[in-house]
Amino acid sequence: MEMNCEQLELLKEIMKVEFANVETALYLDTHPQDAKALADHNKYAYRLEMLKKQYEQKYGPLTHYGMSAYPWKYIESPWPWEINY
Repeated sequence: MEMNCEQLELLKEIMKVEFANVETALYLDTHPQDAKALADHNKYAYRLEMLKKQYEQKYGPLTHYGMSAYPWKYIESPWPWEINY
């Protein structure tokens, strides 16, 4: 299955926001009193949740952990090495 431009851009945005979310979590591990970092982390976490919902509603599951409509759609998505950046 080939990925269209819109799908690829949404996936790239998810990866960017997920990276920022992980980085702020790591920073907060050593700076738990940094209120701005916590606010940023929460902003990224919320944005990531919304982007993933948007992607999954439009293109199917990102992982095999969640619910799936019939038929099983996770296997239909291109594998990471099949994506043409």
